[in-house]
Amino acid sequence: MLRTATVAGVLLSLLAVPSPALADDSPPPPGKITVDVVSVNGSGCPAGTTAVAVNHDNTAFTVTYSRYLAQAGGTADPTEMRKNCQLNLRVNVPHGFTYAVAQADYRGYANLAGGATGIEQANYYFTGTSPTAHVRHTFRGPLNDNWQATDKTAIADLVYAPCGEQRNLNVNSELRVNKGGSGAHSFMSMDSTDGSVNTIYHFAWKKCD
Repeated sequence: MLRTATVAGVLLSLLAVPSPALADDSPPPPGKITVDVVSVNGSGCPAGTTAVAVNHDNTAFTVTYSRYLAQAGGTADPTEMRKNCQLNLRVNVPHGFTYAVAQADYRGYANLAGGATGIEQANYYFTGTSPTAHVRHTFRGPLNDNWQATDKTAIADLVYAPCGEQRNLNVNSELRVNKGGSGAHSFMSMDSTDGSVNTIYHFAWKKCD
């Protein structure tokens, strides 16, 4: 699957760590920026159920899912309790700049019975580098409402793509539901009112020496 989201302007950087090859913070780069979805794999994002679009202000991109749902209890199959999705993205940036993921916002809907729990977690890495630690968010029943979780990385802990190299960005996310003692049906989805799942990733830029 290969989709392209085109940006006529700037994106803010992703999870990155300052290195000697990076100059001080600089204005966003000029010119055209694109995000290509190289591959999408996982039980939470079957083929044809995922799309990418760049926000109108060019500071982030949004991943939309339509079948990302974990469930447990009731008549749910035990294999449905955990769903995951791995995105492999190619962010095409102007020469002399690099980027990192500084923040990711996840949104959805949860219907959790008393005693049940739902978990959303994710980690990030550039191809050829070590993954970051999982950032976990836990929701406890009884709950029947929209949910939101934000992964935000301190500036000192950001990890930037190496200057002068094309390294794809990998985003691994997961939903998990534990039915608890009651055994009643519970579910958690990355969901919105129109039935899709929207996850927003915020970018920031660095200028290479």
